[in-house]
Amino acid sequence: MKTTLRTLQGAKAYWGFLIAAMIAIVIATIAGFYTPWALREFSNIASKGSDDFAKEALRIGLLLLLSTATQAIGSSASGYMNHHAALHYVADLRTTLYGKLQHMSLRYYSKSRTGDLTGRVVNDAMEAERLLAHVIPDFVVNILTFVGVGVLLFSINVKLAIVSLITIPFLIGITIWQSKKIAPVWKENSKVRGELSGTVQDNLSGIKEIQIFNRQEYERKKVSKLSLLHAKAYLKASFFFETTFPLLAFFTALGTVVVIIFGGQLVSKGEVTIADIVGFVMYLGMFYNPVNTFSRLVEMAGESTAGLRRVFEVIDEDLDVIELADATKLNRVKGNIEFKNLSFSYDAHTPILNNINLSIQAGQTIALVGATGVGKTTFASLLNRFYDPQEGAVFLDGVDIKKVTLSSLRNNISMVLQDTFLFNGTIYENIVYGHKDADKEQVIQAAKAAKIHDFINELEQGYDTVIGERGVRLSGGQKQRISIARAILRNAPILILDEATSALDTKTEREIQGALEEISKERTTFVIAHRLSTIRKADKIVVLDGTKIVQIGTHEELLHSGGLYAKLHATQAS
Repeated sequence: MKTTLRTLQGAKAYWGFLIAAMIAIVIATIAGFYTPWALREFSNIASKGSDDFAKEALRIGLLLLLSTATQAIGSSASGYMNHHAALHYVADLRTTLYGKLQHMSLRYYSKSRTGDLTGRVVNDAMEAERLLAHVIPDFVVNILTFVGVGVLLFSINVKLAIVSLITIPFLIGITIWQSKKIAPVWKENSKVRGELSGTVQDNLSGIKEIQIFNRQEYERKKVSKLSLLHAKAYLKASFFFETTFPLLAFFTALGTVVVIIFGGQLVSKGEVTIADIVGFVMYLGMFYNPVNTFSRLVEMAGESTAGLRRVFEVIDEDLDVIELADATKLNRVKGNIEFKNLSFSYDAHTPILNNINLSIQAGQTIALVGATGVGKTTFASLLNRFYDPQEGAVFLDGVDIKKVTLSSLRNNISMVLQDTFLFNGTIYENIVYGHKDADKEQVIQAAKAAKIHDFINELEQGYDTVIGERGVRLSGGQKQRISIARAILRNAPILILDEATSALDTKTEREIQGALEEISKERTTFVIAHRLSTIRKADKIVVLDGTKIVQIGTHEELLHSGGLYAKLHATQAS
């Protein structure tokens, strides 16, 4: 009920459509009450042999036609308006959910599966449509039918009506039992479905690795196992449904049998007419139907709310990185950076950086070196506020970056990552991704600086070539050069190069290194590198070991002083 009420509150903008749809379906339902009444009247007139039989039959027929038309129009109008409201709310809900995901920190994504999150956005959010357009309207119709037909039954004959209620407690008891059993089943089903979606997404993304290492059978078995768990969850829900449905049908039929037997006794005593029995039995089917349907609605509601709870679970997730309400907007910065008394860990057990102090002057090129996992990329993540440190702060031009808006902070930073990500679009679209206002000439100049322009011109579609998902149609080096062109075009005052030339051949790396050194002169540049040959001209080289900075200096100074840097250099030179 809590999830249903939250869904209704969220669809407040479409209440007008929902209310109008409810009015239409109520009118249609009430109109449907006339059919048994018409047949009862017709049977009564026929049995009496009235002289006005033809006239009365015409009246009943026209009223029946009117009620049938009203039902059709009301149901059609209600269905359209319910779906209009529900589908628009689903679009809003997906947008809200996706917007929340865009603001989640990388810490959240490190513990979540992309496929599962995709399933929540695409599949689970769609459950709002079923809840708003089907479950809730059907609940209202069934309650109205149960009450309305009940009143009509008592109006025909009180004794018969009381007898017809004998089986109701059994029907309600069975339905309540089912609803209690099926709710946790649908919750488990949604969880398994998310795991299945996540596994399939991972496998399709890593299909090259799966084929390289001949893990097709292993991954097939894993998907098969999850598919079987998913099937079992559905089967368990089906068990409750298939068990309760025959019981409900039995007690419904039993109620009808009791009414016919008891009604026959009343007819023989002259207390009711055959016409009353005909009308009563027809109404009885309508009376029992809501109780039987309630079982199906409970099943649908359980599945829908289970999916929606997964949606609201993400929406309610606390943000790790929070933008202050009074955060100021940064203009273009000079590029002075300071890491002050900074400590950080990705979890509570493994410290990455401990009490780090590092000052960088605007326009300087800083290189970070050290063993894998020592925290080099963490500096870039903290500067971008992908994470917040547990202790200390990062200052940009003397301002604590926690006090500025995230968008204005990141507008001042360009990054080229080792793991290059390109979108499934054209080369042009990927280069201008960080600078949508750039013109074609600026794009070409950035591509030339990244040594990719000539290659692009050789393509049949040139800059309009579609590169496929994650740039699958390009080599690693080509993707990296497009990523470099994208960063150059952004022209931010801070540039972060995280193994930016690792996928390039030696000749191309040397050419691009010259271009990067040229554009680095006008901005503060972080270079994260394993190959020490690429950072010799850095203004400062920061050597990390463990959780500390152990050396700072130029290439020559660090070689002369010995220590870890000299050892790393000797190892690579040998």
